[in-house]
Amino acid sequence: MTSSASLVQAVELAKIIKNRERFERLYAYDPYPYQQRFHETGSQANQRLLMAANRIGKSYCGAMEMAYHLTGIYPDWWKGRVFHKPITAWAGGVSNETTRDIVQAELLGSPDDPEAFGTGSIPRSCIVKSERKPGVPNAKSVVLVKHKSGLNSSLFFKAYEMGVDKWQGRSVDCVWLDEEPSRELYSQAVTRTLDRRGMVYMTFTPENGMTETVASFMNNLQVGQSLDNATWDDASEKITTLSGAKGHLDEQIMAQILSAYSPHEREMRKHGRPSIGSGLVFPVNESELVVEPFPLPEEWPRIAAIDFGWDHPTAVVWVAWDREEDRVYVYDTYRQSKAPPHVHAATIKTRGPWNIVWPHDGHRKDSMGNPGLAEQYRTLGCNLLPFHFENPPALGEKKGGNSVEVGIMEMLHRMEKDQFKVFATQSDWWEEFRMYHRKEGKIVALRDDLMSATRYAVMSLRFSTEGKNPVWDRELKYPQLGIV
Repeated sequence: MTSSASLVQAVELAKIIKNRERFERLYAYDPYPYQQRFHETGSQANQRLLMAANRIGKSYCGAMEMAYHLTGIYPDWWKGRVFHKPITAWAGGVSNETTRDIVQAELLGSPDDPEAFGTGSIPRSCIVKSERKPGVPNAKSVVLVKHKSGLNSSLFFKAYEMGVDKWQGRSVDCVWLDEEPSRELYSQAVTRTLDRRGMVYMTFTPENGMTETVASFMNNLQVGQSLDNATWDDASEKITTLSGAKGHLDEQIMAQILSAYSPHEREMRKHGRPSIGSGLVFPVNESELVVEPFPLPEEWPRIAAIDFGWDHPTAVVWVAWDREEDRVYVYDTYRQSKAPPHVHAATIKTRGPWNIVWPHDGHRKDSMGNPGLAEQYRTLGCNLLPFHFENPPALGEKKGGNSVEVGIMEMLHRMEKDQFKVFATQSDWWEEFRMYHRKEGKIVALRDDLMSATRYAVMSLRFSTEGKNPVWDRELKYPQLGIV
């Protein structure tokens, strides 16, 4: 082969590679961990919400999932819902224009450039044909997509401004709502999927605060529903994608984006949580609590606390106490649902033999008269204290009770006085912290398992122990606390 022929071949190969990168983005999707987790929820839940910060790829995530379902082409790492046949799907946004500029653009490519058609999440080779939407320049109303079975899937673009009546009639397999819909429209979308046992998933930043739609997921999550939260940290340069690539947000970019928002918007834009203001249990900026992990001095006492669960997770928190500064550090956490005690115990014992605080329901025996959970965990080798959690007793009192508000106020006081820190690596803890809120003055007891365990630990520092191998001694006396 001559050098000129080799050059021509190299040029042709480069064109092929470039076209694949441009028109087959589906095969190059390299998700962040939060995106993988959201996709995976589809295997269990048919109503899903990804409530996320701005600029981290939530719409991209939604578009990629839709492309997988339309084509039937799923990657090897996929653990979410799988449609084995062609589907009928809807994708929508607030207005015809935003649906075109965001949803359509993510799925098909920039609507303003005819040459970009097919550069979205749906491969150009899979697009059979499309129809224009009357009265909306460059917008599409429907697209036929080749499914791997050889038949075609149908994707219809819709807008909330069309009215609820335009979301009626047809049965569909999958609905993607990018931006928050009204409760009425969301209910209509769910209804359209019921007879096909389909799914509805939403991707949005909660710009409108604690709306009815947001509140229904945050305060009253039902079987078959899931709520995922993602923040700037989930797309930062500290995070790696499936292939090992670094996140796209660095400190400079985040600072530039944040400067464009007013102060009251920044928490919502950065953390993807509704602006519920005084409704937050801990109205404290995260930056005041977060610390990077560091080696903990052996002389710092430590203690763990567990919150028992099944459908809602069993949660454990490990805390270190800098006595000299009277500062508490949450340095490790564990959270898992629908697993028996021996599974949790195996993990707990890898963290060290620290004393473990537990709530009063650990005494409760089941209908067969089996020992309570506390005794089960002790049998499995976990170092649970010989008595259930109580707040520190007041001077002259023998018992402290288990008031939630007393513990909350102690934690908040420590946060405000720079006496409470959490390692930046504890993503599950931060997720719960961001969503921990009140409704009509009362704490919403949902997705609060790590928060409860943290409260037990902070209020039980008097039982923390030092050293590499501390062991609880049942013979220890605490006469000043009424424990003899």
